[in-house]
Amino acid sequence: MEVRVAEFIVSNTDYKLCPQDGRPEYAFIGRSNVGKSSLINMLTNNGKLAMTSSTPGKTLLINHFLVNKEWYIVDLPGYGYAKRSQKDITKIQQIISNYIMGREQMTNLFVLIDIRHEPQKIDMEFLEWLGENGVPFSIIFTKADKLGLNRGKENVKVYLDRLKEQWEELPPYFVSSSTNRMGREEILAYIDKINKSLK
Repeated sequence: MEVRVAEFIVSNTDYKLCPQDGRPEYAFIGRSNVGKSSLINMLTNNGKLAMTSSTPGKTLLINHFLVNKEWYIVDLPGYGYAKRSQKDITKIQQIISNYIMGREQMTNLFVLIDIRHEPQKIDMEFLEWLGENGVPFSIIFTKADKLGLNRGKENVKVYLDRLKEQWEELPPYFVSSSTNRMGREEILAYIDKINKSLK
């Protein structure tokens, strides 16, 4: 898939105020500092589309970006909560769960996981919650350039083995790097395939 144009459309905290044009939405979520904004910018060939912050976890909004006038990338708040009050944490959780559970246009949720780390409890619990609620999702392992090829494969295998303890069928997954653009074609091809299946 060629990304010809990608533009910011709107930010909201309420999923009911998100665009109502019925176009498919691909939402991106992960812990703070997982590289979400950088990945979105890499996928869209636009280094300034999603705001990358020196203070991870600042996004408190649902951000919609229209790609090729056909489908949306949706940038969701992170669930890692760097230095947040309990009130803020509860508010963010509500924004995330309301969108995921209430947004019919959400075609797929991409869950971003930092490939450098062991399986994190918060990630595993989030994936389990998605499974329990029948949410269609895929995993994107980010920051693959920070590890050697073999170490990256080992870390992915550890995650998949952990998932197999709870899941009969593993979700689709991708290995990516915003720095060297690894995984870009595969992720866009996956989105393109889903888009075509919806027509």
